[in-house]
Amino acid sequence: MQKEQLVIKKEDFDILTTCIRNGGSRQAFDKNNVMELETELKKAKLVSKENFPDTVVGLNSTAVIKDLETNRILAITIVTPDKADISQNKISVLAPIGTALLGFQKGNEISWSVPAGEKKLMILDVF
Repeated sequence: MQKEQLVIKKEDFDILTTCIRNGGSRQAFDKNNVMELETELKKAKLVSKENFPDTVVGLNSTAVIKDLETNRILAITIVTPDKADISQNKISVLAPIGTALLGFQKGNEISWSVPAGEKKLMILDVF
C-alpha cells in the first residue's frame, strides 16, 4: 500500500533526520527501512505541533493496531531508537513496524513485511 504524503511535526522531522544522520543507534536495523524513512522525510509536509492532526501516527504516538488475520489488538508507541523497549511496547521508528506506521492515521490499513510474509494491520486509534 502506498503512503500519501507524510505529514510530520517539524520537531519530529529534526529528531528523525538527526537520528538517521547519526546512524540511528548501535543496533542493526534494516537499511531498507532507514532508506525508506529518509525518502519519505524528504517529501514530507512539515507542520507545527499545533497543526499536527491528532489522528496521525508521529514520534511518541501510541497506535492501537489490529492484526487483520488474527484479530489480535496491540498498542505500541513509536519512539527514537534509544527509547525503544519491547517490554513496554515502545518500538523504534527505525524498526520495520515503526517505519510502516509513521504518517498513517486512524482507520488506515497497512501492509507490513515480516519474515513469514505480509501482515495486514488496521490502525484503530492514535493517542
